Amino acid sequence: LCDAPLLTGATRGGGYATHVVADVRFCFPLPKGIGDVEAAPLLCAGLIGWRAYRMAGNCEALGLYGFGAAAHILAQVAIAEGKRVFAFTREGDTESQEFARSLGCEWAGSGDATPGIKLDSAIIFAPVGTLVPAALKLVRKGGRIVCAGIHMSDIPGFPYADLWGERSIRSVANLTRADGTDFLSCDHISAIKTHTTTYPLEQANQALDDLREGRLQGAAVLVP
Repeated sequence: LCDAPLLTGATRGGGYATHVVADVRFCFPLPKGIGDVEAAPLLCAGLIGWRAYRMAGNCEALGLYGFGAAAHILAQVAIAEGKRVFAFTREGDTESQEFARSLGCEWAGSGDATPGIKLDSAIIFAPVGTLVPAALKLVRKGGRIVCAGIHMSDIPGFPYADLWGERSIRSVANLTRADGTDFLSCDHISAIKTHTTTYPLEQANQALDDLREGRLQGAAVLVP
């Protein structure tokens, strides 16, 4: 939880460099037999999803709000571990809902819908503050809400009764080296199939626009 982190591509240059010199302490071995494009989502979306998953605690029924790069990886891990996964998408986004079901999610629907059961935990990847009170209504007593985005719109007020019962809300800020080591060496890492859409580097703005508008499934990857 560093107060002044240095992030390549954000607070320091080099995010689009073709070659870099890296401190070995911050490097991770990648799974064997996986290409660069397939591996790219594991190193950001996958790692943040993994940290959020661990913060969610020991849960049997897990809700994922926002079914994009991180959620489509995490869903595969959770399902492989025997969890029941429920995917929440934008209203009317039937394509993402079908994508979630194709990966093994038990249920998929819009963010204001209900799967008909109480969730043990919910992870919110979408930067939409209104999803927090919506998720609270679906989480059982003692359950957890994990906000996994860097940014989120304001969270509206909600009745204390929705939080009462030892429910908790927490955020994910940064991942640790231990998170990276644990995720990339977990039992199911070799079975994860990342779904990617590639863009040439000069179309980076188009990739961001497509992500914002929900025009792709899985992760966007820039290639030289």
